[in-house]
Amino acid sequence: MKHIEINYLCINKIYNMTLVQLEYIIAVDTYRNFVAAAEKCFVTQPTLSMQIQKLEESLGVRIFDRTRQPVIPTEVGIEIINQARIAVLESQKIKEIVAIKKGELEGDLKIGVIPTVAPYLLPKVLGSMMEKYPKLRLHVWEYTTEKIIREIKVGLLDCGVLSTPIHEPTLKEHPLFYETFVAYISKGSELNKKKAVSANDILNEKLWLLNEGHCMRNQVLNICSRRKSAHPDDVFEYNTGSVETLKRMVDTNAGVTIMPELSIGTFTVEELDQVRYFKSPEPVREISLITQENYLKHKAIEVFKAEILGVLPKRFRNPGKKEVMEIN
Repeated sequence: MKHIEINYLCINKIYNMTLVQLEYIIAVDTYRNFVAAAEKCFVTQPTLSMQIQKLEESLGVRIFDRTRQPVIPTEVGIEIINQARIAVLESQKIKEIVAIKKGELEGDLKIGVIPTVAPYLLPKVLGSMMEKYPKLRLHVWEYTTEKIIREIKVGLLDCGVLSTPIHEPTLKEHPLFYETFVAYISKGSELNKKKAVSANDILNEKLWLLNEGHCMRNQVLNICSRRKSAHPDDVFEYNTGSVETLKRMVDTNAGVTIMPELSIGTFTVEELDQVRYFKSPEPVREISLITQENYLKHKAIEVFKAEILGVLPKRFRNPGKKEVMEIN
């Protein structure tokens, strides 16, 4: 009954609510700090606090529990903030409609990309976009999957490029391409005698892995979990977030690492001699563009998607008829 009374009160006093106030409570919820939220909204902290207090008085409820650090929303505050995000998002679509009608592509596009994709895909894509759309300001961050998901949810990122599926009902997945994993082996390895390798083959040597928090680490471990058995010493963990570092560790200290196929695009002939594809079924990951379910900046995001597809070899767009092993 209390919930119904609150909603009734909100309806009767909604005329006192402004979009600016909604943006302020969204900012506080995102940063969990009044000072940080005020800085992001380009207002003073007293101004932001006063406007939020006015909104709370208008609604007759407390949106935030100020006794907690970091500040957190109250139970009813969570519902109000969720609805505020929808309201602000819908209001911003008006500007987008006007811009599209004018044929303009400008503003900011904030993108998060996982580190095992970014260096091999973005240089050509971003260079082309900056040349074609000079009024569109691109902001790109290399983040882990977890951080990209979190920042898209709260609106800090417009979209992300990562490995899917991610099983997030509030986010939308736009599949881009399928990428095969390959093994990179040291020059002295017995695997040089093989044309293709299996999971059992690579577990007979040192296996260099990415550190915790990188989805590709889990994907590599999933590939290796298909082996029958392996001695614990066969796996060597080196804490890095860089595929390039793993390659250098193999070159210097022997062993093997597993790399995404895009990463070998600039390899020399000598380096390609150290690459081995997997026997069928090949391990493959799906790479997708991620957005909120009801997302803004449709035109800019569609352009970004088209540019990615434009620089990819055709074989990446579909795994084809060959047998593949999807890795999640």
